[in-house]
This record gives sequence, structure tokens and C-alpha cells, in this order.
Amino acid sequence: MDGVWARLSGNEAAQAVDNMTTGDESAFKFLDLTKKQRLYGFGICLVTGFGLSLLGAILFALGQVTLFAILYVVGAILSLVGTGFLLGFMKQLKLMWDPVRRYAAGIFLLCIALTFVFAFAIEIDVLVIVFAICTYLAYAWYSLSYIPYARALAKKLWPW
Repeated sequence: MDGVWARLSGNEAAQAVDNMTTGDESAFKFLDLTKKQRLYGFGICLVTGFGLSLLGAILFALGQVTLFAILYVVGAILSLVGTGFLLGFMKQLKLMWDPVRRYAAGIFLLCIALTFVFAFAIEIDVLVIVFAICTYLAYAWYSLSYIPYARALAKKLWPW
């Protein structure tokens, strides 16, 4: 584990975050957002998305599967929109389909759709929760692809 982090110095990590927030200034030209405002936008979307997903999980425990599906999926999408504040929305759409994250992005979007299908059309509660969990895992794997060596570290930490 130490070998993974040893390859990335503190300066390189800071530079990667700086590149992430300044790499596509044109995406924010119409919004006229500063770097700090984009970071706030990211944080607000991430926290709000997590909060909606958590509220949805509480409602699921209370038997409100439909509300769970709505809140969980809106929360997941809001978290994804948050990363658009860092990268730029068009750049993010392009990067989603890069070979390194293509499958995670596709599975993420498919699981969102299947969560809705099983919540509203087919109404199988167990599959709603299964696809919600798959949505979360796919989003986590997708997100890790933006952090240098994060996937390698996750693979080393995974118990299987």
C-alpha cells in the first residue's frame, strides 16, 4: 500500500487537483465561476446528493420503495453533476466514455435506469435495492478513475 502512495508526491497530487479544476475554463465561461466557486459547487452537489440518497435509504427501510428510488437516483445524478463543476460539463461527458471509465459509466447509467424500471414498472423491491447498490458501486469505481492510483489501491484493499 505504501508503494502506491510513494509514487505520487504531495506536489503531484496538488497539481492533479489544480489541473482538474482549471483544465476546461471554457465550460464555465457562461457561468463566470471562480475556482473556489466551482469547488463549492462540487461540494454542495456531493453533500446534497449523498443526503438525498441517505434520506431515500431511510424511506426504503420504512417501506417507501418508490420515494427511495426517486431520491436515490436524483442523489446519484446530483453527485455526478458535482464533478462537472470540477472538470467542466462537456469535458466530463467526453471523459465518461474514455476506455478507462467507459464500463463504469455505462453500468452506472444502466443501473439508474433499472432502478427506475424495477421501482415503477415491474415493482420488485429486492431488485430496486440490488440495482441501487450496483449504481453506488459503479459510481464509486467511476470516481476512482479520476484519482491517480486510486483504483490500484482499491484493488489492493479489497478482501477478495
